[in-house]
Order: sequence, then C-alpha cells, then structure tokens
Amino acid sequence: MASIRNRNGKWQARVVRKGIPTIAKTFLIKSDAEKWARQIERDIDKGSYTNISIAEKTTFKEIIQKYIREVTPSMKSNTEDTIRLNAICRKSIAKLSMTSLSPSKIADYRDERLKSVSAGTVIRELSYFSSIINHARREWNINIDNPVSLVRKPPSPAGRSRILSPSEKEYLLEALTATQKNRRNIWMKPLVEFALETAMRRGEMLSLRWSNIDYTKQIAFIADSKNGESRYVPLSKYAVKILQDLPKSIDGRVFPINDFCVAAYFMKATKRAEIEDFHFHDLRHTSITNLMGKVSNLIELSAISGHKTLSMLKRYTHINVEEIAKKLG
Repeated sequence: MASIRNRNGKWQARVVRKGIPTIAKTFLIKSDAEKWARQIERDIDKGSYTNISIAEKTTFKEIIQKYIREVTPSMKSNTEDTIRLNAICRKSIAKLSMTSLSPSKIADYRDERLKSVSAGTVIRELSYFSSIINHARREWNINIDNPVSLVRKPPSPAGRSRILSPSEKEYLLEALTATQKNRRNIWMKPLVEFALETAMRRGEMLSLRWSNIDYTKQIAFIADSKNGESRYVPLSKYAVKILQDLPKSIDGRVFPINDFCVAAYFMKATKRAEIEDFHFHDLRHTSITNLMGKVSNLIELSAISGHKTLSMLKRYTHINVEEIAKKLG
C-alpha cells in the first residue's frame, strides 16, 4: 500500500514493494499523489513498471559529460568528438531531464539547428544523441525510450564531388610555400603534397610514424585506419622524396602537427590562394581521381585508398567521360 504524507506544504507519495527500490514523488495536490501511486502499483502488479527516477533526476548535459569522461577517450576521433559534445552541452536542450527529452523536443532542436548549420551537421548531432542515449540506457540505468528513433532526419546531403584543378593546385602550393617561408608551419606544404600523392586520410597521415615507412619496398604501413583495419599504402617515387626531404621529429611522427592546426592553416592557405569551397578532405577526392589513370582497375585503386567496397570508392572517383570516349575510338 502506498503512503501519502504532507511535507512542507507538498504531498509526497511513496510506494514500497519487496524486491523493488522505494519509489517516491512529490506533488502540489494530494489527489495527484494518490493517482500517481495507484498507477505505479498497477504497473508493478502487471510487471510493466519501469523505474525512471534516475532519468527524472538526470539532465541530458550530465549524461553527455559522463559520456565524454567514460566513452569518448577510447574513440579514434576523441578530440573532435569532445569538442562537438561540449558545444552541445551549451545548448538549451542539454538542460532538459532525460525524461523530458521527447521526440518533439528533438525535432525542435533539429529545426532550429537547420537554420544555421548544414543537414550533414544536424544528422551527425542526432547520431551523437542516439548513441549517447542508447549507451545510457544500457549502462547507466536511464530507463527511457530513445526519442531520436521517432524523429525524421534531414535528407542526407549529396556526396561532395569537389576536386582541385591543376591551376588551383599551383595556387594552393604557392600559398603554402609562403606560409612555410614565414616559418609559421613547415609541415603543411609537404602534408598537402603527400595527401595528393597517396590519397591517405588526414588522420592516417598524422598518425604515421617513421617506423611505419619502408623506403626499400616503397610502402607505408597504416596500423589503424578509419574502417578499423590495417593496410599497406604503396608510395610513388615522388611520395618517397617528400618523406626524405622532411626533417625528423623527436617524437617519431612523420607529420608532428595536430588536426586543428592543419584545419586552421589549410583554411588560411585556401583563402590566400582564392580557392573557394575546398576542404582538406577534398585532397583525397582529387588524389583518387588522379590515380584512376595510373592503375589497372578499381581493385588496385581500392587497395591504395583503403575503401572496403567499390560503391564507397565510386563516391570518391570522378571519371573523365571524355577520356572514356577516346578509349572507345
């Protein structure tokens, strides 16, 4: 039997059942407390009761911060994820309790964010929400349904097809040379040249160590790629020259520079070169497209790029139909 008592002008309902932690909630009106207690007892009797008391007392921000402390350190994109999640913590949605995190609240957040950021960014943030909530349900006794599953996601943006033209490449390298002469960063130009020559991802290059390079076999070993598998990347003679011309850092890394410096310096270089709408990752698109004319088939190309499926590789490959027409005769 539930107990109802008055505490400081408010009514507290307490339900005590053997084998179940005490359930309590406070109301302004006694009849509301009684109604709530009866419903809880009915749910317990039917075996359908779910204890949401922890979820009621916990804000979304607290869950995100716990996720940052306990989960993100083991992720490959730890630094980037932490920055993005801390930014979400500053949004008004993070102030809601986990039980108040309804599909309508998520939808409101989606619509508001679409006014200032791209659909791709919103899709990524909703994916963060879903992963964090699911983890909290499995590991931290946050007994709520995942509201994100009931929210329509924005249409996925079309894959980028931006590649660097020969003249843009010249302007970009000139801008990076100027940066290098100013001693702002001596690693950026060789990093960009190496990216264009190998089609390696930024994270793969920044984690590359001198011990991973075999000049004799002309290969670089990537211990842990984006798809979770190791692989060997063949190096052209020019890629080898780029490496041989680099100074050796004491920490063993080939390119001792972090993600955020790369992003900042690359943005400045593209502005100086007056190149619009070009991201660092587009270097990979450009390189893969250029490699198409140097390899025999897509299987060889996928061995270089590290794509697990040809359908994914196709997104990065921009075939020159004029060249195909010449082959047809």
